[in-house]
Amino acid sequence: MRSATTLPAVRVASASVRDPVLAATQLASQLSHEHLGCVLFFCSAEYDLQRLGPALERAFPDVRVCGCTSAGEITPDGYGRGCITAIGFDRRYFAIDCALISALDRFTLQDAQGVIDGLLATCRDARLAPVKGNTFAITLLDGLSSREELVLATLNSALGTIPQFGGSAGDDERLANTHVFFDGQFHTGAATVMLVNTPLDFRVFSTHHMVDRSEKLVVTDACPESRTVLELNAEPAAEAYARAVGVSVDDLDRKTFALRPLGVKIGGHYFVRSIQRVNPDGSLTFYCAVETGIVMTAMEPEGLLDSVRQQIEASERVVGAPLVTIGCDCFLRRLEAELTGEVDAVSEFLRHHKVIGFNTYGEQFDGMHINQTFTGVVIGQPDARSGTS
Repeated sequence: MRSATTLPAVRVASASVRDPVLAATQLASQLSHEHLGCVLFFCSAEYDLQRLGPALERAFPDVRVCGCTSAGEITPDGYGRGCITAIGFDRRYFAIDCALISALDRFTLQDAQGVIDGLLATCRDARLAPVKGNTFAITLLDGLSSREELVLATLNSALGTIPQFGGSAGDDERLANTHVFFDGQFHTGAATVMLVNTPLDFRVFSTHHMVDRSEKLVVTDACPESRTVLELNAEPAAEAYARAVGVSVDDLDRKTFALRPLGVKIGGHYFVRSIQRVNPDGSLTFYCAVETGIVMTAMEPEGLLDSVRQQIEASERVVGAPLVTIGCDCFLRRLEAELTGEVDAVSEFLRHHKVIGFNTYGEQFDGMHINQTFTGVVIGQPDARSGTS
């Protein structure tokens, strides 16, 4: 257990004890105060979730608690594993509400508008700041639902100009069960959307460190529902991909997928499409949407920290000294850091810039579902730029 880190407007905490009741109690001892309005947490899927949910509900009575399971945690001390990390928001600075989306495959624009209108009403009632320019959305989705694209595009239409980011829940790379948390329970096949209204300055951002190579691969046969590519360039997908990245099919593994992803060019920018696994029939299953006819480009990494450092430092120049940065960091980025020996440097960078968050099975930014990115929001200190007292 670590002592509480008290910052103006937020407190951050972590707990590594495995007993769910003790873990919830430790978080409450670090976060609870008379102005606590909301708790956002990320936890290892190794916890007994059936016990952890009620324990969190009891530990934070009359406080909105939202979160999800992870593929690794970002704690006040940097990267964590097998623990819970959390942020407690002071209601004097943050008006926050959260909603559950339980029927992902039947989520309509009318549903999205109803959800967002309800959340906006809560923010307006708090009278902390005008909605426009002072509000952002955080989305957390079941990372194995394969419904991120549909839900995000629909939500984005309802959000309008409100910036949005988030991540897909993980389960410590088991690829078996991922959960989001709402109203005292962990849910599968579901999503949460959190609307945050604050007078404090903030900047939402997304970045990746992959650059394109010359090899192009056309998806000539795919099953979009399962995110599976059967053929690339009219041959078995695994064979074509292996040749493009210079390895044998037998050597395709999570290391290759992390260091040699594919990308799709949209609007002049490349968006990474990461491979989840090779199937027995030689097809490839992805973490993001794929469909017949799209052109994929082989990608390779540059400096892991360079692009995220540029984005976070640019954000800090806008908002001033950071209060907290909420970060959604792809688990494949963490894997790359471990494979290249950079994990300690990345962890120290996250600690230094007050990042709290989790390693995801996919990131979300302004209605798009993407891979191998670092996505988040930097929130400035009271008084730093906004004049908030």
